[in-house]
Amino acid sequence: MENLLSDLLIEVIRSTTLWLVLLGLALAAGIWLVVRPGGPVTAQPADESGYDVAVRDAEGRRQRLVTRAAELHRYAEEVAVAAERSAVTAQRRRDEWLAAQETVETTWQAYEAADAAARRLGATAVLPEPQTPRTPAEYADRERFLHRAAMVACTRQELTVLQLSDALANRNGWDPRRHPAEQEILLRRAARDSLLAAHRVAEERERTAWRDAEVAAAAARSLREEAFAAASRAAQLRRWLPTPAGKAHGLAGEEARQQHRTARRWRAARAG
Repeated sequence: MENLLSDLLIEVIRSTTLWLVLLGLALAAGIWLVVRPGGPVTAQPADESGYDVAVRDAEGRRQRLVTRAAELHRYAEEVAVAAERSAVTAQRRRDEWLAAQETVETTWQAYEAADAAARRLGATAVLPEPQTPRTPAEYADRERFLHRAAMVACTRQELTVLQLSDALANRNGWDPRRHPAEQEILLRRAARDSLLAAHRVAEERERTAWRDAEVAAAAARSLREEAFAAASRAAQLRRWLPTPAGKAHGLAGEEARQQHRTARRWRAARAG
Protein backbone atom coordinates (compact mmCIF):
# COMPACT_ATOMS: atom_id res chain seq x y z
CA MET A 1 0.00 0.00 0.00
CA GLU A 2 2.83 2.37 0.76
CA ASN A 3 4.49 1.52 -2.56
CA LEU A 4 1.27 2.37 -4.44
CA LEU A 5 0.96 5.76 -2.78
CA SER A 6 4.59 6.48 -3.47
CA ASP A 7 4.20 5.66 -7.17
CA LEU A 8 1.06 7.82 -7.41
CA LEU A 9 2.82 10.76 -5.80
CA ILE A 10 5.76 10.41 -8.18
CA GLU A 11 3.40 10.38 -11.20
CA VAL A 12 1.58 13.54 -9.97
CA ILE A 13 4.85 15.38 -9.46
CA ARG A 14 6.08 14.30 -12.87
CA SER A 15 2.86 15.45 -14.60
CA THR A 16 2.85 18.75 -12.75
CA THR A 17 6.46 19.37 -13.72
CA LEU A 18 5.69 18.58 -17.38
CA TRP A 19 2.76 20.98 -17.45
CA LEU A 20 4.80 23.70 -15.82
CA VAL A 21 7.56 23.26 -18.42
CA LEU A 22 5.03 23.39 -21.28
CA LEU A 23 3.38 26.50 -19.81
CA GLY A 24 6.76 28.22 -19.44
CA LEU A 25 7.61 27.43 -23.06
CA ALA A 26 4.28 28.77 -24.27
CA LEU A 27 4.72 31.96 -22.24
CA ALA A 28 8.26 32.45 -23.53
CA ALA A 29 7.05 31.97 -27.13
CA GLY A 30 4.27 34.52 -26.63
CA ILE A 31 6.64 37.10 -25.19
CA TRP A 32 9.03 36.56 -28.06
CA LEU A 33 6.27 37.05 -30.63
CA VAL A 34 5.24 40.31 -28.97
CA VAL A 35 8.62 41.96 -28.61
CA ARG A 36 10.42 40.69 -31.73
CA PRO A 37 11.01 43.34 -34.52
CA GLY A 38 8.51 43.21 -37.42
CA GLY A 39 6.26 40.83 -35.51
CA PRO A 40 2.67 40.24 -36.47
CA VAL A 41 1.45 42.42 -33.61
CA THR A 42 3.16 45.51 -35.01
CA ALA A 43 0.51 48.07 -36.02
CA GLN A 44 2.67 50.02 -38.47
CA PRO A 45 0.60 49.16 -41.55
CA ALA A 46 -2.49 50.41 -39.76
CA ASP A 47 -0.58 53.52 -38.70
CA GLU A 48 0.56 54.11 -42.24
CA SER A 49 -3.03 53.74 -43.48
CA GLY A 50 -4.23 56.28 -40.91
CA TYR A 51 -1.48 58.64 -42.04
CA ASP A 52 -2.63 58.44 -45.66
CA VAL A 53 -6.26 59.02 -44.65
CA ALA A 54 -5.27 62.07 -42.59
CA VAL A 55 -3.31 63.51 -45.51
CA ARG A 56 -6.19 62.93 -47.93
CA ASP A 57 -8.70 64.48 -45.56
CA ALA A 58 -6.54 67.55 -44.98
CA GLU A 59 -5.96 68.00 -48.70
CA GLY A 60 -9.65 67.55 -49.45
CA ARG A 61 -10.61 70.18 -46.88
CA ARG A 62 -8.04 72.54 -48.25
CA GLN A 63 -9.23 72.08 -51.83
CA ARG A 64 -12.81 72.76 -50.80
CA LEU A 65 -11.79 75.93 -48.99
CA VAL A 66 -9.64 77.03 -51.93
CA THR A 67 -12.59 76.54 -54.28
CA ARG A 68 -14.89 78.49 -51.97
CA ALA A 69 -12.36 81.31 -51.65
CA ALA A 70 -12.00 81.48 -55.44
CA GLU A 71 -15.78 81.65 -55.85
CA LEU A 72 -16.03 84.46 -53.30
CA HIS A 73 -13.18 86.34 -54.97
CA ARG A 74 -14.81 86.00 -58.39
CA TYR A 75 -18.15 87.11 -56.98
CA ALA A 76 -16.50 90.11 -55.32
CA GLU A 77 -14.90 91.13 -58.62
CA GLU A 78 -18.22 90.83 -60.47
CA VAL A 79 -20.02 92.89 -57.85
CA ALA A 80 -17.21 95.47 -57.93
CA VAL A 81 -17.62 95.83 -61.70
CA ALA A 82 -21.38 96.19 -61.26
CA ALA A 83 -20.77 98.79 -58.54
CA GLU A 84 -18.52 100.81 -60.87
CA ARG A 85 -21.15 100.76 -63.60
CA SER A 86 -23.83 101.69 -61.10
CA ALA A 87 -21.69 104.59 -59.88
CA VAL A 88 -21.39 105.85 -63.47
CA THR A 89 -25.16 105.57 -63.85
CA ALA A 90 -25.70 107.38 -60.55
CA GLN A 91 -23.42 110.21 -61.68
CA ARG A 92 -25.29 110.49 -64.97
CA ARG A 93 -28.62 110.57 -63.13
CA ARG A 94 -27.27 113.29 -60.85
CA ASP A 95 -26.14 115.34 -63.84
CA GLU A 96 -29.60 114.95 -65.36
CA TRP A 97 -31.16 116.10 -62.11
CA LEU A 98 -28.91 119.15 -61.97
CA ALA A 99 -29.81 119.97 -65.57
CA ALA A 100 -33.49 119.56 -64.69
CA GLN A 101 -32.99 121.97 -61.78
CA GLU A 102 -31.50 124.54 -64.13
CA THR A 103 -34.45 124.10 -66.48
CA VAL A 104 -36.86 124.69 -63.59
CA GLU A 105 -35.03 127.86 -62.67
CA THR A 106 -34.94 129.04 -66.28
CA THR A 107 -38.64 128.41 -66.89
CA TRP A 108 -39.53 130.16 -63.65
CA GLN A 109 -37.55 133.24 -64.62
CA ALA A 110 -39.20 133.24 -68.05
CA TYR A 111 -42.61 132.94 -66.43
CA GLU A 112 -41.89 135.83 -64.06
CA ALA A 113 -40.81 138.02 -66.98
CA ALA A 114 -43.91 137.09 -68.98
CA ASP A 115 -46.14 137.67 -65.97
CA ALA A 116 -44.62 141.10 -65.40
CA ALA A 117 -45.15 142.00 -69.08
CA ALA A 118 -48.74 140.74 -68.97
CA ARG A 119 -49.40 142.81 -65.86
CA ARG A 120 -47.97 145.95 -67.45
CA LEU A 121 -50.06 145.53 -70.58
CA GLY A 122 -53.08 144.50 -68.54
CA ALA A 123 -52.89 147.82 -66.73
CA THR A 124 -53.36 149.62 -70.07
CA ALA A 125 -56.64 147.78 -70.69
CA VAL A 126 -58.48 150.46 -68.73
CA LEU A 127 -57.53 153.00 -71.39
CA PRO A 128 -60.00 153.57 -74.19
CA GLU A 129 -59.33 151.67 -77.37
CA PRO A 130 -57.77 153.84 -80.10
CA GLN A 131 -60.29 154.76 -82.75
CA THR A 132 -59.33 153.45 -86.17
CA PRO A 133 -61.42 153.12 -89.27
CA ARG A 134 -63.16 149.73 -89.59
CA THR A 135 -62.13 148.99 -93.16
CA PRO A 136 -61.07 145.75 -94.82
CA ALA A 137 -57.53 147.05 -95.01
CA GLU A 138 -57.54 147.74 -91.27
CA TYR A 139 -58.76 144.23 -90.52
CA ALA A 140 -56.11 142.80 -92.83
CA ASP A 141 -53.46 144.79 -90.98
CA ARG A 142 -54.77 143.54 -87.64
CA GLU A 143 -54.67 139.94 -88.88
CA ARG A 144 -51.10 140.34 -90.16
CA PHE A 145 -50.09 141.87 -86.82
CA LEU A 146 -51.60 138.93 -84.91
CA HIS A 147 -49.87 136.38 -87.09
CA ARG A 148 -46.48 138.10 -86.89
CA ALA A 149 -46.71 138.60 -83.13
CA ALA A 150 -47.75 134.98 -82.62
CA MET A 151 -44.83 133.72 -84.72
CA VAL A 152 -42.37 135.92 -82.81
CA ALA A 153 -43.77 134.67 -79.50
CA CYS A 154 -43.45 131.07 -80.67
CA THR A 155 -39.86 131.74 -81.76
CA ARG A 156 -39.13 132.98 -78.23
CA GLN A 157 -40.82 129.78 -76.95
CA GLU A 158 -43.53 131.83 -75.29
CA LEU A 159 -46.23 130.02 -77.30
CA THR A 160 -46.44 126.38 -78.22
CA VAL A 161 -46.71 125.16 -81.79
CA LEU A 162 -50.35 124.27 -81.15
CA GLN A 163 -51.09 127.80 -79.93
CA LEU A 164 -49.35 129.24 -82.97
CA SER A 165 -51.45 127.02 -85.20
CA ASP A 166 -54.61 128.27 -83.48
CA ALA A 167 -53.51 131.90 -83.87
CA LEU A 168 -52.75 131.47 -87.56
CA ALA A 169 -56.07 129.72 -88.08
CA ASN A 170 -57.94 132.39 -86.09
CA ARG A 171 -59.55 129.89 -83.73
CA ASN A 172 -59.78 129.11 -80.00
CA GLY A 173 -60.14 132.75 -78.97
CA TRP A 174 -57.71 134.25 -81.48
CA ASP A 175 -59.75 136.96 -83.22
CA PRO A 176 -57.90 139.00 -85.86
CA ARG A 177 -60.58 141.70 -85.72
CA ARG A 178 -59.41 142.90 -82.31
CA HIS A 179 -57.26 145.99 -82.01
CA PRO A 180 -53.49 145.28 -81.99
CA ALA A 181 -53.24 146.63 -78.43
CA GLU A 182 -55.86 144.15 -77.26
CA GLN A 183 -54.20 141.37 -79.24
CA GLU A 184 -50.88 142.21 -77.58
CA ILE A 185 -52.47 141.88 -74.15
CA LEU A 186 -53.97 138.52 -75.11
CA LEU A 187 -50.62 137.39 -76.49
CA ARG A 188 -48.83 138.35 -73.26
CA ARG A 189 -51.38 136.50 -71.17
CA ALA A 190 -51.21 133.44 -73.42
CA ALA A 191 -47.40 133.53 -73.21
CA ARG A 192 -47.57 133.79 -69.43
CA ASP A 193 -49.92 130.81 -69.18
CA SER A 194 -47.81 128.78 -71.60
CA LEU A 195 -44.60 129.51 -69.67
CA LEU A 196 -46.30 128.63 -66.39
CA ALA A 197 -47.37 125.27 -67.87
CA ALA A 198 -43.79 124.72 -69.11
CA HIS A 199 -42.48 125.51 -65.64
CA ARG A 200 -44.80 122.96 -64.06
CA VAL A 201 -43.71 120.32 -66.56
CA ALA A 202 -40.07 121.16 -65.75
CA GLU A 203 -40.81 120.80 -62.04
CA GLU A 204 -42.33 117.35 -62.58
CA ARG A 205 -39.33 116.30 -64.65
CA GLU A 206 -37.01 117.61 -61.94
CA ARG A 207 -38.82 115.56 -59.29
CA THR A 208 -38.62 112.45 -61.49
CA ALA A 209 -34.92 113.07 -62.14
CA TRP A 210 -34.33 113.51 -58.41
CA ARG A 211 -36.04 110.19 -57.62
CA ASP A 212 -34.04 108.45 -60.34
CA ALA A 213 -30.82 109.95 -58.99
CA GLU A 214 -31.66 108.82 -55.45
CA VAL A 215 -32.46 105.28 -56.60
CA ALA A 216 -29.27 105.08 -58.64
CA ALA A 217 -27.18 106.42 -55.74
CA ALA A 218 -28.74 103.91 -53.33
CA ALA A 219 -28.08 101.06 -55.78
CA ALA A 220 -24.46 102.16 -56.18
CA ARG A 221 -23.98 102.31 -52.40
CA SER A 222 -25.56 98.88 -51.95
CA LEU A 223 -23.35 97.33 -54.62
CA ARG A 224 -20.23 98.93 -53.14
CA GLU A 225 -21.09 97.57 -49.71
CA GLU A 226 -21.80 94.13 -51.14
CA ALA A 227 -18.51 94.14 -53.07
CA PHE A 228 -16.60 95.15 -49.92
CA ALA A 229 -18.34 92.46 -47.85
CA ALA A 230 -17.63 89.77 -50.48
CA ALA A 231 -13.98 90.82 -50.72
CA SER A 232 -13.69 90.74 -46.92
CA ARG A 233 -15.21 87.26 -46.74
CA ALA A 234 -12.85 86.01 -49.45
CA ALA A 235 -9.81 87.52 -47.69
CA GLN A 236 -10.87 86.07 -44.34
CA LEU A 237 -11.36 82.65 -45.88
CA ARG A 238 -7.93 82.80 -47.50
CA ARG A 239 -6.39 83.66 -44.13
CA TRP A 240 -7.99 80.58 -42.59
CA LEU A 241 -6.91 78.27 -45.38
CA PRO A 242 -4.75 75.30 -44.31
CA THR A 243 -1.12 75.34 -45.30
CA PRO A 244 -0.23 74.22 -48.85
CA ALA A 245 -0.15 70.56 -49.76
CA GLY A 246 3.53 70.01 -48.99
CA LYS A 247 3.36 71.64 -45.59
CA ALA A 248 0.01 70.01 -44.84
CA HIS A 249 1.51 66.68 -45.81
CA GLY A 250 4.42 67.27 -43.44
CA LEU A 251 2.16 68.29 -40.58
CA ALA A 252 -0.11 65.30 -41.09
CA GLY A 253 2.90 63.00 -41.33
CA GLU A 254 4.36 64.42 -38.15
CA GLU A 255 1.04 63.84 -36.39
CA ALA A 256 0.88 60.25 -37.67
CA ARG A 257 4.48 59.60 -36.63
CA GLN A 258 3.77 60.98 -33.17
CA GLN A 259 0.81 58.63 -32.87
CA HIS A 260 3.01 55.74 -34.06
CA ARG A 261 5.71 56.54 -31.48
CA THR A 262 3.09 56.72 -28.75
CA ALA A 263 1.70 53.32 -29.78
CA ARG A 264 5.15 51.74 -29.77
CA ARG A 265 5.93 53.15 -26.36
CA TRP A 266 2.63 51.76 -25.09
CA ARG A 267 3.38 48.32 -26.58
CA ALA A 268 6.93 48.33 -25.13
CA ALA A 269 5.61 49.27 -21.71
CA ARG A 270 3.01 46.52 -21.97
CA ALA A 271 5.62 43.97 -23.01
CA GLY A 272 7.97 45.03 -20.20
